[in-house]
Amino acid sequence: MDERFLKVTAIISEQLDVDIEKITLETSLIDDLEADSLDVVELIMAFEDEFGTKIDETALENIQTVDDIINAIS
Repeated sequence: MDERFLKVTAIISEQLDVDIEKITLETSLIDDLEADSLDVVELIMAFEDEFGTKIDETALENIQTVDDIINAIS
């Protein structure tokens, strides 16, 4: 597995209290993990801290799945 994927899934699992085994690239933050807008903002902040990057506003609007997150931080 890709190191970014492992870090992202670990953060999601911890923040949303979900089983890490249930998280795939296609997992939707809202539909599958039932994250609300505040959850998503907190996740984005955690990803930015972990990866030392800033996710731009345009990318934020398009983040729906785990794969979207990985692409935004790449």
